[in-house]
Amino acid sequence: MTPHPSAPFDTPLTATELSRLRWRSRRGLLENDLLIERFFARHQGQLTRHHQQGLDVLLDLADNDLLDQLLGRASAPQAWPQAAHDVLAMMRPTPAGAIAL
Repeated sequence: MTPHPSAPFDTPLTATELSRLRWRSRRGLLENDLLIERFFARHQGQLTRHHQQGLDVLLDLADNDLLDQLLGRASAPQAWPQAAHDVLAMMRPTPAGAIAL
């Protein structure tokens, strides 16, 4: 799901784009689904095409590779666009004892 080439990356996602992105985000591992659902619950009102680009990269991963990324068991490739790194940071669980904002 590539954003329209002329649309700026800070353009908010439409309800239709958000719905499609949520549908594409459904995974085969419950752990991934829980982390992704938490991400949408926290951030869906502020997601932009920048975030969509990052999610596209992450959602292209196999389920186990995505879980490794979300749990910090694997390092994100530097070749990924900044959007993927940004979304990954937003999706990762908060460490125990830390204050979640």
